[in-house]
Amino acid sequence: QVQLVESGGGLVQPGGSLRLSCAASGSIANINVMGWYRQAPGKQRELVALTTNFGNTDYANSMKGRVTISRDIAKNTVYLQMNSLKPDDTAVYYCRANIRGVFYWGQGTQVTVSS
Repeated sequence: QVQLVESGGGLVQPGGSLRLSCAASGSIANINVMGWYRQAPGKQRELVALTTNFGNTDYANSMKGRVTISRDIAKNTVYLQMNSLKPDDTAVYYCRANIRGVFYWGQGTQVTVSS
């Protein structure tokens, strides 16, 4: 009954910016932790950023200072603002939510950083 839909991915030049969105719908009462992960071809899926309803955040070391995660509770949406993007940031970015102790994943949105 839970759906997470990512959007905002696309092609950007190195040094550019992008804002990803993840909208949750369905049986989504009591969302706790939401986060962004990414997976590049041939690599493991890795954490990008996490946030909670209390405003706590955590970031991957490779992206600290370049990304900001935020939530709009009323809209059931989490955002990932990415700046100073690098080619190594190219990956499929996935949204994840912890809802009543169960983890859900979105379908992913492609981010490509290339000139």
